[in-house]
Order: sequence, then structure tokens, then C-alpha cells
Amino acid sequence: QVKLVESGGGSVQAGGSLRLTCTPAVSTYKTWCMGWFRQGVGKEREGVAGIYLTDVETPWHADAVKGRFTISRDKAKNTVYLQMNSLKPEDTAMYYCATDYCAGDRGPFGNWDQGTQVTVSS
Repeated sequence: QVKLVESGGGSVQAGGSLRLTCTPAVSTYKTWCMGWFRQGVGKEREGVAGIYLTDVETPWHADAVKGRFTISRDKAKNTVYLQMNSLKPEDTAMYYCATDYCAGDRGPFGNWDQGTQVTVSS
């Protein structure tokens, strides 16, 4: 299982922005898609966004975040980003970057690592 280096989580007020970053610890690691899912306290895992590491398919975003969150990638850096704007308290959760997770509200979520906490206060 590949180790993923995640960063960018934190605490913000509602309406604020954060950008999450995810990079495989092994720079030569290749996978066909990567994504983000989240899990709030007492809640089930929920898919957030996914992106293919080719240019074949368009990125996927969950309805709950569409128009506010944007997933993107830097192919040269083998890095995936999740730009989160207009954050709401209900976005509060642990966010996990996952390999081999392309799309879908309920997964399967592929392989993931330790996650990064996002807390949005009202």
C-alpha cells in the first residue's frame, strides 16, 4: 500500500477556503485515478471528488460540493489538489486522499492513508 503525503487541512470560518494537497510518498508511483473522500464524526464515508490521471475523463465532484470544490492535478509533480471554497460547517470532516478512487458517493475508496482534518465553524 502506497503512503500518501497529505497537507492543507485546518480550521476556517464558514465561507472560507482551504486547499488540500496529496502526493504519493514514492515519486514514481503511478495510478490511473485519485480522489478525495471524507468522514465526519458519526457519519459514513462520503465521496467528494475524483480525477483520472489521463486526460480521457472529466473530473467528478459530488453534488454536495459541486460548484464549491475543485479537484485538479499537477502531472509533473504527481500531485492532486482539492480546492475548497465557500466552506460550510457541514463540510467539517476528516478528508482522505485515495488512490484508485475515481468517482462515486459511496466508493469503493481504493487505498488511503492518515487523512487531514478540516473544521469549519459557523
